[in-house]
Amino acid sequence: MTPGKRKVAVVGVSLSDCGRVDDATPYALHAQAARRALADAGMDRSLVDGFASAGLGTLPPVEVAEYLGLRPTWVDSTAVGGSTWEVMAAHAADAIAACHAEAVLLVYGSTARADIKAGRRTGNLSFGARGPLQFEVPYGHTLIAKYAMAARRHMHAYGTTLEQLASVAVQARANAALNPDAMFRTPITTDDVLSGPVIADPFTKLHCCLRSDGGAAVLLAAEEYVRDCRTAPVWILGTGEHVSHTTMSEWPDFTVSPAAVSGRLAFERAGVRPEEIDVAELYDAFTYMTLVTLEDLGFCAKGEGGQFVEKGRLTVGGELPVNTDGGGLSAQHPGMRGLFLLVEAVRQLRGEAGERQVRKTGGRLPELAVASGTGGWFCSSGTVVLGRG
Repeated sequence: MTPGKRKVAVVGVSLSDCGRVDDATPYALHAQAARRALADAGMDRSLVDGFASAGLGTLPPVEVAEYLGLRPTWVDSTAVGGSTWEVMAAHAADAIAACHAEAVLLVYGSTARADIKAGRRTGNLSFGARGPLQFEVPYGHTLIAKYAMAARRHMHAYGTTLEQLASVAVQARANAALNPDAMFRTPITTDDVLSGPVIADPFTKLHCCLRSDGGAAVLLAAEEYVRDCRTAPVWILGTGEHVSHTTMSEWPDFTVSPAAVSGRLAFERAGVRPEEIDVAELYDAFTYMTLVTLEDLGFCAKGEGGQFVEKGRLTVGGELPVNTDGGGLSAQHPGMRGLFLLVEAVRQLRGEAGERQVRKTGGRLPELAVASGTGGWFCSSGTVVLGRG
């Protein structure tokens, strides 16, 4: 096969046990997700020659690969927050297309919730005070505060309302109600969101993602392996990545995320338009993140996100199903959640989502999906466009 010419498919996906997992280590969740993804693909571990992981160990991904019994000849430990996994998927797809690897396994696992419950760590709202961040931390500039400021700016500039932001949480919960593995499934109303305790103005508790335990794994392989896999392939059609800023003072516009660049690149490289997408899996640490990412990916014009998210558009049966598993707002959020977006996108395209399965006119399965992860406080973005085989 000519380097750079062969196609790349996702051939296996899986989640570990998620939600409340009090009796497992992060390493165990990595292993559980990895085993399940390999079983999903029907591929032997010996065929995996590429490995990508971040967020665990002193020498990631060396420690995790050793724990899993892998000796990869291609590795990636890119760590850019929530967008890590979309960026890693892009790197893995490039490596496979260039014949630098045959099959690459992406794995993540975290016991973020259990560690706090057991007193092994605290609920830290800061990324530290070193480097450029030293100029913001003294003013109480926490992660949540940064997102809250950006949301307020969007409200000021475009008239976006609290009710519109709240509707994102309401629709995420409606999708979660159809997902037996979601951590929170009880329906909520706009009033429930608005009346909750304030975390960082304008965000109340239900504007913010939950904290859970859990892991995920995604296996990518070269096209010649597809015929031997037990699942239908989901092809990587196009990817894009972009980093923007670290300090808020270097962010040119609080109402524009780096998805505006990563999304444009991914769609151009895939040769598709946003209006052709059937399912969107977007990072949703906060309701504003969903709204502004929809704008920046081109699903609506800048400033029209508030109107776009109204009237049930984001539900499984809506105009553009978004975060069909319930997202980080209701399903699970064990930390860098970007890998979960890819798992859900693949399951939707393969028709394996059960009660929450998206259907097109005539009951047809969706054909195109986009997964877009966000890292830091809109500091980085990775976008992947996927298509059914």
